[in-house]
Amino acid sequence: MDFQYSDKVKKLQQQLLTFMDDYIYPNEALYKQQLEENKARGHAYAGVPIVEELKEKAKAQGLWNLFLPEEEYGPGLTNLEYSPLAEIMGRVMWSSEVFNCAAPDTGNMEVLARYGNEAQQKEWLQPLLEGRIRSSFAMTEPAVASSDAANIETRIVRDGDDYVINGRKWFITGGCGERTKFFIVMGKTDPDNADRHKQQSMIIVPKDTPGVTIVRDMPVYGYYHAPKGHPEILFENVRVPASNLLLGEGRGFEIAQGRLGPGRIHHCMRVIGQAERAFDLMCQRLVSRTAFHKQLSEQGVWRERVADCRIAIDQTRLSVLQAAQMMDLVGNKVAKKQIAMIKVAAPDMACKVIDWAIQAHGAAGYTEDFPLADMYVYARHLRTADGPDEVHRNAIAKEELNRFM
Repeated sequence: MDFQYSDKVKKLQQQLLTFMDDYIYPNEALYKQQLEENKARGHAYAGVPIVEELKEKAKAQGLWNLFLPEEEYGPGLTNLEYSPLAEIMGRVMWSSEVFNCAAPDTGNMEVLARYGNEAQQKEWLQPLLEGRIRSSFAMTEPAVASSDAANIETRIVRDGDDYVINGRKWFITGGCGERTKFFIVMGKTDPDNADRHKQQSMIIVPKDTPGVTIVRDMPVYGYYHAPKGHPEILFENVRVPASNLLLGEGRGFEIAQGRLGPGRIHHCMRVIGQAERAFDLMCQRLVSRTAFHKQLSEQGVWRERVADCRIAIDQTRLSVLQAAQMMDLVGNKVAKKQIAMIKVAAPDMACKVIDWAIQAHGAAGYTEDFPLADMYVYARHLRTADGPDEVHRNAIAKEELNRFM
C-alpha cells in the first residue's frame, strides 16, 4: 500500500486548508447568525447567504466537485486522492456544501452521472454540478425495517406514459430545503418478483409534483438541522413521466449498491475530520484549564485519553485509505468488506473522541458555543445511516466465515 499523495493532491490539500482558515472558520459564527435570521423571518430552510457567497470563491479556485472521479466534471480524483480532501472539508459541519461536495447531492450526482440518460443528466445533473439546486434521496420508511431495503413498501406503478408513486418516507436528508428541487425515490415496481433484489426501482420525482407532501421535519437528538432537514414525506398518487425512471425497472438495488459504496466512504472521511477537530478542541481545553491545582493536561486520565484518541484516529484513517485504494484498484464490489469495516469503525471512533472532547469542556461541551454537540449527533447517526452497524458486522462476519466453509 502506498498512500503518498501526488503533487496535484498536495496542492489541493494546501488550497483547502488555506480556504478553511481564510473563509470557513472565521464565518462559523456568521453562519449561525444568518441561520437564525432565516428562522426569524419564517424561512428556516432557505439557503444560508454566507454559504452561497463562499461557493463562488471555491468555484473560482477550482475547489469544486472534488468527489467525482470523472475528469469531465472536476479534477478527476480517485477515492484515495479525495480522502484527505473530504477529511479537511468535514471539520466544519456545513463546509462540504461550499465545495459542492455535500451529501446527499454527492450520491445523487454519482447516480445521475453513471446511470442517468442524456435527458436526465441535462435536466437534473447539470444544475447539481453547477450548485444551482440541491436534491434528496428517499429510501427509508417508517413502517418497515429499512436496514433491509427489500422491505420497502413504496409502490411505483406504470400507468401509460407515467409512473404513479404511493408511499411514505422519513429521515430524508435535505428534503425540507428550499433549494431542494427533486428526490430520487426508491420503491417497488415488481413486488411479486421471485428475486427480491429485482423488485425495486429508482425514479426522479420533482419536489413540486402534486401529491408530494412534507409531513414534518424529524428532529435528530432534538436538532432539526435546518436548512436541510430530515423530513417525513408522503407520496400520494404522485404522477411523473415514465422517462424519469433510472436505468430500468428492477434495477434499484443495482443503483443503490453503486451509490452507497462511495457514499459510505465519504461519510467516513468526513467524520475523521470531525474527530480531528474535536481532538484539537479537547487538547486546547486541556492545556487552558486548571483543576485541583494542576492543568487538566497534566492529569493522568486525560493523558491516557489524548494518547488513545491519537491512536484511534490514525488507525481509522489508515483503514479508510486502504478501503479507498481497494475501491480504486479492484472496484466497490470486491472492496465491500473493507467498506463495511470502516463504516462500523469510523463513526464508533468519532463518537468516542467527540464524547471525550465534550467531557473535557464540561457543561460548555453541551452548548452551541462549541461545535461538539452537533458533531456528536452526526457521528452517532452515522451508526445507522447508509446501513446500521449490525448489517455491516453481519456482512463482515459472512466474508470471514466463508473462508472456512
